[in-house]
Amino acid sequence: MYCDKCGLENADDAAFCRSCGRELKEIETRVAARPAAAEMPDYKAPLAEVPQDEIHAKNADDEQIVFSIGPTLKFVYAGYVIALLGAFVIAAILGGFFQSPWLGVGLGFLILLVPVYFHLKKKLVRYTLTDTKLEIDSGFIARTRRNIPLRRVQDVTVSSTFLQRLLGFGDVVIDNASEGGERIILDDIDKPQTRADLILKEMRRLDTHSDF
Repeated sequence: MYCDKCGLENADDAAFCRSCGRELKEIETRVAARPAAAEMPDYKAPLAEVPQDEIHAKNADDEQIVFSIGPTLKFVYAGYVIALLGAFVIAAILGGFFQSPWLGVGLGFLILLVPVYFHLKKKLVRYTLTDTKLEIDSGFIARTRRNIPLRRVQDVTVSSTFLQRLLGFGDVVIDNASEGGERIILDDIDKPQTRADLILKEMRRLDTHSDF
């Protein structure tokens, strides 16, 4: 029989434990489970799970993307419509008056190349705001990336013409202290005030952290 205090095995007819002296109680079944410490002396408790707040703290140094956008294509789409109308008009004029339909088709195709060029040019520009900097990617064959630390940004303003305001986009103007006071313009951005507010919010967050 096992002692219920120290777990030592004793003879079945023993009255007291031969290790700790505890009085042994008679039990109905002769098969008793040993204490966990006696059966598994090398047992180690499993590691506690890492709290979620500690996981976030470990990932706090990773750079987070706030937004990544390109210039709006609203003007480009309007250019496609105008170019198509112009191509049909030219094809009709040359085909009707000069009997040269293929010449009209060729000139119409050249007109369509204009909005295609501006479409590709805008698609190759990307503005990315992270929690520490603003990145500007541009270029086709020669790709250029400019990094502007948010701590170097002095001011953020929004500029829009009447037509831009009517269509819901504009320019975000950034005064940059890291390049001799040069102004950086994010051209033709949808919801420019919202983007400017996000930049200012990240700037304030950095200023708050730098005070601690």
